[in-house]
Amino acid sequence: MSQVTAWRQATEEPRWVRHALITVALAFLALFLVLPLSVVLYGAFEQGLSVWYAAITEPDAAAAIRLTLLVVAIVVPLNVIFGVAAAWAIAKFRFRGRSLLISLIDLPFAISPVVVGLIFVLLLGSQGWLGPWLASHDLRIIFAVPGIVIAIIFGTLPFVARELIPLMQEQGIEEEESALTLGASGWKTFWHVTLPNIKWGLLYGIILCNARAMGEFGSVAIVSGRIRGETNTMPLHIEVLYNEYMFTAAFAVSSLLAGLALVTIAIKSYIEWRDAGQRRHG
Repeated sequence: MSQVTAWRQATEEPRWVRHALITVALAFLALFLVLPLSVVLYGAFEQGLSVWYAAITEPDAAAAIRLTLLVVAIVVPLNVIFGVAAAWAIAKFRFRGRSLLISLIDLPFAISPVVVGLIFVLLLGSQGWLGPWLASHDLRIIFAVPGIVIAIIFGTLPFVARELIPLMQEQGIEEEESALTLGASGWKTFWHVTLPNIKWGLLYGIILCNARAMGEFGSVAIVSGRIRGETNTMPLHIEVLYNEYMFTAAFAVSSLLAGLALVTIAIKSYIEWRDAGQRRHG
């Protein structure tokens, strides 16, 4: 037996093990990803494209779609700003309370979304701690769009920051220090040094944040009041349709929600492909 053959046998898994692992992984994906998605698409288009289109353009469905897109348009940019700032502070500096800030960022992972919604109701509801003050200033948070935005911001808070913190810690501060030494301002250093280095991590964080914002259910179900045509997001509207045995309409809106997620992934893939092409020709 040659030395190369012995080394391969010692460091590589047998072929049957590799094939078994690949088979298990593919079977798992087929069972828990491909099959449910296929069922949703089949149920959505089973009665034809006209029925699907009527289901997603019905007034309550259209209102839920608009509200979901509005909330995403508010939540994702705010979480990007917070995530980049928090990751930059945690990865580049040492300060008192740093460990506490990291723990607070991880807090939404540890608390049930339903509990989060209940907390905001107890805090901002009409009978809550701040309820009388909000009512006296004619500010409506709970059972309105602001409450939905606040609940989803809390639920999606960690995604951008948690993608960037380990990436920025691994990169260190040498490049930023060099740019500052050469006379670049802090803003130019961020745009021309920091941002290009973290762009893929930032993109993944945005994708995760966007997906969670569109699909958030538990906390939104509590703070929204489920007012049909006003505070129902797409997941809540799907539940309403399903509970009313309007299965085709529920699958139609579900397919649209899944389609939005697939579009997000397609945009990410296109950006990666374009960037790889630029680096090959650059």
